[in-house]
Amino acid sequence: MFFGYNDAFETVRVKVSSKLKEYMADFSLVLVALAWGLTFFPVQRAVEESPVYLFLFWRFLFATILMGLFTIRHWKKIDKITIQGGVILGVFLFLGFAFQTFALTHTYSSTVAFITGLNVVLVPFIVFLFFKNRVSLYSITGALFASLGLYLLSAQDSLSIGYGEFYALICAFMFAFQISFTAYYAKRCNIYMLVVLQFLVVAIFSLIGAIIFDAKVMPDKFSGVFLEAIIVTVLFATIFAFFVQTAMQRFTTPAKTAIIFTLEPVSAGVAGYYIANEILSSAQLFGAGLILLGVIIAETGTYFRSRLRSRFSK
Repeated sequence: MFFGYNDAFETVRVKVSSKLKEYMADFSLVLVALAWGLTFFPVQRAVEESPVYLFLFWRFLFATILMGLFTIRHWKKIDKITIQGGVILGVFLFLGFAFQTFALTHTYSSTVAFITGLNVVLVPFIVFLFFKNRVSLYSITGALFASLGLYLLSAQDSLSIGYGEFYALICAFMFAFQISFTAYYAKRCNIYMLVVLQFLVVAIFSLIGAIIFDAKVMPDKFSGVFLEAIIVTVLFATIFAFFVQTAMQRFTTPAKTAIIFTLEPVSAGVAGYYIANEILSSAQLFGAGLILLGVIIAETGTYFRSRLRSRFSK
């Protein structure tokens, strides 16, 4: 009789532990979204002085060096699947940045921000098509609310399809692939080496982009603005953000990760209000609220469903 109780207790303990890990992972990903949003303005100021690919090269070069030094004892754990994962994730990440840059040269930044954010809708389909993982109704509902919120937050008046919009859509797919495949490789690889290799791949391709499109790899001057943006993005928006994303996606789903990342423009809007004295319209504030609602639905939907089921089963 006691063996039955012990088995039941162990089952409950494992479920509670797994759920706590998932909540902690989701909270950590919220911090990542906040870090990206809060570093938006330093990056924006830096790329006004320096070409985008040049900036990306230095950002990911320093991130690769620092992350490599911090994790030097893990280098012996590099294997074939880790190299494969680092290259694939790095290519997706670089292409996301690249097509986002192309899009910004052809259309409004608000339009690019909205379409890029649509990766929140794409992730569930990619996860199902490539990994046969079903996505909960609550994640899909949360994604739809977040998408509508992104539309309002980016102050869209109309949305036509041109080169810029097409490039932004490709960018959205690349970021969606990066999120989806991170969840796959993070559970099968040494996460430290996976992050280092991903940074290295982005740095290499950014160097090529700087040579081809920027015609230089050195900034005209290492000004305070450029150095400030490099330090902030390397430490917080790159090393911290991508390591936490990789580590935490072992305990949560890609769909929830994508929904949580829609908080990035919300945090950027808050930072803009306090730092740059930008004013958000009522529609944009409502959009931010819809994004928060989408995150809450995705996060708590399964919990309340379980509570209702247990209540009606009694």
